Amino acid sequence: MVATSHAAVSALLRDPRFGHGSTPPANPGQPRGSFLVMDPPDHTRLRGLVSKAFTPRMIERLRPRIEAIAQDLIGAMGRETDLIAAYAYPLPVMVITEMLGVPPEDHERFRGWSEILARGIDPLLPAGQLASTDRARTEFRAYFRELAAVRRRRPGEDLLSALVRLEELTEPELLATCVLLLVAGHETTVNLIGNGVLQLLRHDLLHLAAESPGQVVEEVLRYDPPVQLTLRVALQDAELGDTPIPAGTAVLGLLGAANRDPAVFPGPDRFDPGRPSPRHLAFGLGIHFCLGANLARMEGEIALRALAEAAPGLKLADAAPPYKENVVLRGLAALPTWLS
Repeated sequence: MVATSHAAVSALLRDPRFGHGSTPPANPGQPRGSFLVMDPPDHTRLRGLVSKAFTPRMIERLRPRIEAIAQDLIGAMGRETDLIAAYAYPLPVMVITEMLGVPPEDHERFRGWSEILARGIDPLLPAGQLASTDRARTEFRAYFRELAAVRRRRPGEDLLSALVRLEELTEPELLATCVLLLVAGHETTVNLIGNGVLQLLRHDLLHLAAESPGQVVEEVLRYDPPVQLTLRVALQDAELGDTPIPAGTAVLGLLGAANRDPAVFPGPDRFDPGRPSPRHLAFGLGIHFCLGANLARMEGEIALRALAEAAPGLKLADAAPPYKENVVLRGLAALPTWLS
């Protein structure tokens, strides 16, 4: 079953009768063992432990560092640049790896792992790629197991050090959480920045990112969200609107479609950063509302504003840039640009 309207998707995400249950994921490559696919009480316990590092106050402390990273990356860009490779990808991956305490020399190692795991949540993933997804997950967890052992001996001020001090967190939960935070903590933000730059350049509105970056980010999240859909299962007999949903039925919530619902967003297919109400569902709703929403918003605002201020003459070098092959995560594979 598929939910497409803003009202139906909102109800699906908020109603405790819908969750993840014991039903296997739509694709075996999807994340396992993380609170992303848990129901209460396990979800409540694990998310509560991790959320202490994602309070608005903790996130705000990262602002100067994120601004410095953006300026450094822009300063290294040439006149002709793939904006994904040079800017949209490295900015969030540097932020989340520094938060977790990953040594700088290991940052690039995560690109291949992360791309494979992000592809792994796609329900259309070819069966032949499942082995590479499992291998990447195994290697990722082995890396964090070793790094966690180092942090137990020599703790620092990073998030991983804080997590290993939590006695309530089992080792499998710790490793699954680290993988989730690293992949989710940058893959979706890469897409937010890339999708945002594309729409601003297509509509000749880059200057708005310097004037009102918050409004721009909210409209990008509505108009071209990094996450297009989410899956829930009826944990008991329920209904969406007037439609009965028997227990065990899988329901696909189309976030992208809900964000274009004309009943909520007049002229939904118009990219309009001046919209008065950011009622989009890009970060979900309910108990699974995106834990890193505040961080993603800050990174998006800083990245777009810094680019607009430093490169107001930025132009698209390809009117139809290529997208990654992923129906869940919508993002560009490359974004060729040039400075006029």
